[in-house]
Amino acid sequence: MEKSQINDMDRAIMKRLGINARVPFSTLAKELGISNTMVHQRVNKLRQLGVLENATFRFNAKALGYSTEAITRIDVANAKYIPKIVAELEKIPEIIECSNISGKYALMIKVIAVDNNHLRDVLYGKIHDLEGVIGTDTNISFETAFQKNIELMPSTAQ
Repeated sequence: MEKSQINDMDRAIMKRLGINARVPFSTLAKELGISNTMVHQRVNKLRQLGVLENATFRFNAKALGYSTEAITRIDVANAKYIPKIVAELEKIPEIIECSNISGKYALMIKVIAVDNNHLRDVLYGKIHDLEGVIGTDTNISFETAFQKNIELMPSTAQ
């Protein structure tokens, strides 16, 4: 993406939406001293550029009864299996994130489960059965210390 495609007004809009994606565009327009139409145009531009991906609610896993969260790294027999494994992992509802990673393991997933028994069932009953999976290494998360959005670089830093 070219430097000139995102300006300071775009950054101001992004910063505000990063705090609260539900803020009405009319409120945003008043706060920034621009028209409601301008906010809509700039948000649409940011979406077209792929800078703004979506505005969704994030569910609280613990409030929904998932008391166990784990990070699992997956060892794969051969890289040729990765696309098929990823497609199968995406079908498992307890897996909420998957990344291709470097190092000993090929994939890293975030798993939510009702309890440790449920986690064990997901690992050994669903993941270990996938063709190409050699093994896993799992760490249970006690708590999420923090979670934040990407910090926007100033226009001069690009």
